[in-house]
This record gives sequence, structure tokens and C-alpha cells, in this order.
Amino acid sequence: MIWGLFPLYLKPLAEVPALQILAHRTLWCVLFVCAWLAVRGQLGEVRAAFRDRAVLARLALCATLITINWLVYVWAIAQGRVLDTSLGYFINPLLNVVLGVLVLSERLSRAQWLAVAIVAAGVAWLTFAAGSLPWIALVLASSFGAYGLVRKMAPVGAVPGLAVETLLLAPFALGWLVMVELSGVSAFLSGAPVIDVMLFASGLMTALPLALFATGARLIPYSLLGILQYIGPTLQFTLGLTVFGESFSGARAAGFGIIWAGIAVFLLDGIKRSRR
Repeated sequence: MIWGLFPLYLKPLAEVPALQILAHRTLWCVLFVCAWLAVRGQLGEVRAAFRDRAVLARLALCATLITINWLVYVWAIAQGRVLDTSLGYFINPLLNVVLGVLVLSERLSRAQWLAVAIVAAGVAWLTFAAGSLPWIALVLASSFGAYGLVRKMAPVGAVPGLAVETLLLAPFALGWLVMVELSGVSAFLSGAPVIDVMLFASGLMTALPLALFATGARLIPYSLLGILQYIGPTLQFTLGLTVFGESFSGARAAGFGIIWAGIAVFLLDGIKRSRR
């Protein structure tokens, strides 16, 4: 639900450049995550990851992918493209399945192949109706899907892994914020205090839901986890349609409907397999 309602948090920051939001999100996330790990006595896992070159290389790739994902997401919210972001996260679980086939040589059932084909048809329809690829949705889905795949192959816990990723990004984030401060265009400590507080708290808003997700994922069946992951994009879609009043034409609704049909096939197959 935190992820699904995140557009409400980002919308008041629409006047702040996306790169500045991303930099603040990264730096303050380092602070919160490292403090959390220190309390739990897990900083040793972070040090171990930095000593292992193979693990560090994978986490550096993860840091790059999540940066692309965050940057496009923050920019899209500011541009009033919440529906496009929701589409990306609707597609993402099915894209994970495809990546499993292409990279990990996993096999799909007929129902899963059917679901993938239906979703692909929905994306093709949206492309035809709009005259261009839904690039925001595709970049969000592919970057987060690739992030999850690489992260799966890095033997580090979710929160220590996030600490390493953000520590790798922190010098770039700090350098960018120093540069915009020297240029006189920094949004931090130069306007409304509520903006400063929201930029600072963006780190907590990044770390908290991930920590909750990583903990909860160990306590529930995988099939239930798959269903719960659709709460986020559903809330985003609802916000885009109702709170932000974004355009939702008949042609666009048809494309979303096709994609939702594919997702329904995918979920029903997952529930059936879990019951077996």
C-alpha cells in the first residue's frame, strides 16, 4: 500500500527536479538503512559484500538499474503520467516470468504462455492506439524486472543489499547535490520547510516498504505474495484516474483491459498450482 500510494507523496514535489529528488532519496536512504542494520547487528553483511568482487559487481548493476527505475518513476509522476507507471508495475510480474525463461531456462505452463501472449497483445494495442510505444511502462517494468533477476543472483539479504546499492550511488548523489547548491538551483533549504522535510523523509519512504516486503515475503506463501504485488499498481491506477484526473480514453481502456485479462490468467494459474 505504501508503494501504491507513493504518487500522493511525490506529487507535492513536482516542482523539484527529478534528479534532485533521486539524489536526496539515495542519500537519506543510506542513513536510514545503515542505522537499521547497525541496530540489528548486520553491518558485517555490508562489509562482506564490499569484499566480494563478484557480489559487488552484481550489486553495482542493481544500483544502475534501480536508479533508472526511480528516475523514470519520479519524472513520470511529476509529468502527470501516473496511469503509465501503474501499467509498468502491472506488467512487471509477467515480465519476471519471461526473464526466468530467457535467462534461467525455466519452463512455463500453457496458461503462463497464454498470459504472456495476452499481455503482449495489450501492449501492442496500446502502441497502435497511441501511435508510440508505452515507453514509461516498459522502462519501469524492464528495469525493475532486470533488477529483481540480478538481485536474485546476488547472495545478500534485501536490506544489506539495498545498503550496498545506495552506498555505491551516494558519492554521485552527493556530488550532484553539491553542484546544484553551488549553482544556486537547489530545492533543499531554499523554499518551504515542508519540501525539506519531504525530501529528507524520502529515504525512509524508500527503505521502510522494502524492509516490510522483505520480512513479510518470508512469512507468507509465494502465490499470496504474487497476488499482493498487484495492490501497488491497482492503487496507483485508482489515484491516476480519480485523484489526478488523468485521461483514460476508450482505446486506452481496451488496452488496459486486455492486459488485465492476461494478468487474471496468470494469477488463476498460480493459485491452481499452489493448491496442488
